[in-house]
Amino acid sequence: MIVVNYILPGNPRYQPKSMIPYFGYDNLVKPWIEVELALIDVLAEIEVIPQEEYARLTLDVRRRIKNITTTEVDEREEETKHDVVALVQLIREMIPHPFLLRRWVHLTATSFDIRDTGAILAFKRAFLEVMLPTIDRLIELLMAKVEEFAKVRQIGRTHGQHAIPITVGFWLATILNRLLNCRERLVITCDDLRGKFSGAVGAYNAQVGLLERNIEERVLAKLKLSAAEISTQILPPELLADFLHAHVLLSACLAQLGRDCRHLQRTEIGEIAEEFGEDQTGSSTMVHKKNPISFENTEAIFIIVKNEYGKVLDTLISEHQRDLVGSAPSREFPGIVVLVQYQLERMIKVIAKMKIDPEALKKNLELNTHLVMAEPLYLALQVAGFERDAHDFVKKELVPRATPKKPLIAVLEELSKKDESLAKILARIPWEIRRLLENPDEYIGLAAEKAQLIAKRAKDIINPPK
Repeated sequence: MIVVNYILPGNPRYQPKSMIPYFGYDNLVKPWIEVELALIDVLAEIEVIPQEEYARLTLDVRRRIKNITTTEVDEREEETKHDVVALVQLIREMIPHPFLLRRWVHLTATSFDIRDTGAILAFKRAFLEVMLPTIDRLIELLMAKVEEFAKVRQIGRTHGQHAIPITVGFWLATILNRLLNCRERLVITCDDLRGKFSGAVGAYNAQVGLLERNIEERVLAKLKLSAAEISTQILPPELLADFLHAHVLLSACLAQLGRDCRHLQRTEIGEIAEEFGEDQTGSSTMVHKKNPISFENTEAIFIIVKNEYGKVLDTLISEHQRDLVGSAPSREFPGIVVLVQYQLERMIKVIAKMKIDPEALKKNLELNTHLVMAEPLYLALQVAGFERDAHDFVKKELVPRATPKKPLIAVLEELSKKDESLAKILARIPWEIRRLLENPDEYIGLAAEKAQLIAKRAKDIINPPK
C-alpha cells in the first residue's frame, strides 16, 4: 500500500483541504512533471523526437509519470543531491523498452525552467480554481448583509469612542469594498504571472545552439502561460512578489473584519455574535464564556501571513544569474496562499451564521444620544452666523450641561432664553436642521446609500451584467 503525504505548508491546524491538490506535499512535483511532459510534446511536434520514439509515451506511461510523488523525488535526491535531476531520472525510468525516448527528457531545460514555471502553474491554479470562488462566496455573504442592514442604525466609533451614527450596512460595506479591491488586485496580479523556458542563464543558449530555435513560447502555450520578457536562470521576482503581496492585503482585510467583529462582540457592546455550538467551550474554567474564537483567529493568521511575506522580500535579490540562497525560502511561499485560504474558509462559516442584535444596537446608539449631535450643532451655529468659535462654544458651554434627559439642542434652547444674540442665531437655523438636531437617528448622512452602492458594485463584479 502506497502512503501519500498531503501535508500542507505551516501548522497543521491551519491547513484547508481545498489546497491539497496544489500544495499538498506529494503534489508539489506534479506541475514540474507537466512542464517536463510539455517539453517532450513540443520536441515531438517540431520533429526533434522521432515519432516512433514519441509513440512510447502512451497514456498509461503518462499516467504513471504523473503519479510520481515528491516523496519519491526526495528519496532519489539522497543519491543525486539535486531534486530536478532526481525527477528526471524517475521520469526516464517510467519509459518502457526500447528506451530511446529517455534521452529526450529535459532536453535543453535547466532546473528552474521546471521549478519556477511549475510553481507559477500551482499558484495560478490554486487562485483561479479555489481561492477566487471562495472570495466570491464571502463577497456574496457580506453583500447580502450589507443590503439587509443598509438602513439599520448603529453608533459609529473612532478611537474606541462613540462618534456619530452610521448604519450596520455602512460598516460592513467598508469591509466589503476593501475585499472587492483585494479581489481586483489578485485577479490582475494573477494574470500577470509568467513562466520561463529560457535555459541555464536565460539566454536560450541550448535551444538556439542545438535546436536552432526558441521553443519557450510553444512549451508555455501548452501550460496556458505567457513568457517573461527576459529571465536569468530564474524568473524576475516582482510579478510573483506582487501576487503574493496581494494575498497579504487580502489577509489584512479579513483581519480587519475579524477585529471589528471581535470588538463588537464584547460583553459591554454585544452588537454581534458568532454562532456558539451546543458542545463548544469558551473557557476551561469560566463556563459562561462565549469567546469570539473565529474572529480572533482570523486576525491572528494575518500576523503569520505578513511575516511569511518577509521571505518573499528576502528573495528579491540573487547573485548574478542565480544562486541557491533563495531556493529554500521560495519553497515556503505556498504557505501564504494556504493561510489566506484558511482565513477565507473560516470567515465564510462564521459570517454565514453571524447574529446581529437589534436591541444592543439600539441601546448603544442611545447611550450618548444627548452628545453625539455635537458635530451638526456646532456646524449649524457656524452657518447661522455665530461669530465666536462654535466648536469651542459647544465643547465648553453645551456638552458639560447635557444629560440623557437634556440633549445638546435642549441646552442651547435653554441658554438662548437668557441670551438675545444666541436666540437670534438659533432662530436662523432652518427648521429641517432643527428637526435633525432633535432626532439623532436621522443623522446618518449617506450611510445607507453608500452601503447600497457598494453592494451593487459587489453584485456587478461577481455577476457582471451581460
